Amino acid sequence: MAGVKQARDGAVGILTLDEPASLNAMTPDLLGALAAAVAEMTQDDRVRALVLTGAGRGFCSGQNLKASEALGEDIAAGVMRFYWPAFKALRECRVPVVVAVNGVAAGGGFSLAMAGDIIVAARSASFIQVFSRIALVPDLGSTWLLPRLVGRQRALELMLLNEPLTAERAREIGLVREVVDDAELMDEALILARRLADGPTRALVATRGLLEESEHTTYEAQFRREIELQATIRKSADAVEGRTAFVEKRKAKFTGK
Repeated sequence: MAGVKQARDGAVGILTLDEPASLNAMTPDLLGALAAAVAEMTQDDRVRALVLTGAGRGFCSGQNLKASEALGEDIAAGVMRFYWPAFKALRECRVPVVVAVNGVAAGGGFSLAMAGDIIVAARSASFIQVFSRIALVPDLGSTWLLPRLVGRQRALELMLLNEPLTAERAREIGLVREVVDDAELMDEALILARRLADGPTRALVATRGLLEESEHTTYEAQFRREIELQATIRKSADAVEGRTAFVEKRKAKFTGK
């Protein structure tokens, strides 16, 4: 598929943004290809985790200004038509998504990295909001995602001052899980993705959903919502296997069902 490479490593699907000449800058074609690739890859029940990364020297340098005209005169409508499906596909993916950030994740590329579930960064990776530098506000979900990952004050600091965030600093403030040498990035991302792929997929994805719901409800309502979902999840094949393995004092073998 143009713009996005697909590969498999057992139960892990690997999606690579493949426009290295522009540091994988966003275009309607690239984001459309990403949305389609996520859908195509996850149609296969054998795929139980995804890794998203970028080809070349960067993860994603943000919006490709040369392609902005393709969004049309109504920018909001254009972005929701061409860009939102890819972000939605990652955020609501039926399997966990590991993002392996190589090089720069700038502007919308920063937003894209946060749309996954867990970020692993190469030592050369850097994150920068960019927007206020050109008198714009953060977009593509940054103002929703970033404060939830690092807190309000740090999010504002990154958005207002536009200071590049090194991979190590990103780990210190909780934006990324771990930082590894560049040559080891995909190996580490795959180790994590395989671990997730071996887990109880329905329960993992339901947990992600509960966390997002918790941002918009009360403690009591969330308390009840957890139990309601638990009553459904506990009937799954993985939950039955988990309880059986616990009683039999062995490691559970989950199937994602």
